[in-house]
Amino acid sequence: MAEIPTTPVATTGLLAGYAVARWTKKRPLGGAVLAAAGAVAVKGWQEKAGGKAAAALGGVYVAAFAGSHPLAKKVGAWPSVFAVAGGMALASWLVADRRV
Repeated sequence: MAEIPTTPVATTGLLAGYAVARWTKKRPLGGAVLAAAGAVAVKGWQEKAGGKAAAALGGVYVAAFAGSHPLAKKVGAWPSVFAVAGGMALASWLVADRRV
């Protein structure tokens, strides 16, 4: 698992979770995609950067998901999702993937 970059996993989880929820009109299905990608990313973060970093990045992942909702009211749904996914990508790369 350590050779898999976590940045695209976390970013894709946010983007795909929203896309699945939107296009299937089944929010729980989108949430399942979001959660599955998050679990894979946390495992990778733990292997690459340790438990504290994984917990912190997991918190950023959840905060990105939660923060995308109020941001969407200001800038629109897709711009909001892309913005938080970009922030998540930067955080993941700086903390875990840059070290590889």
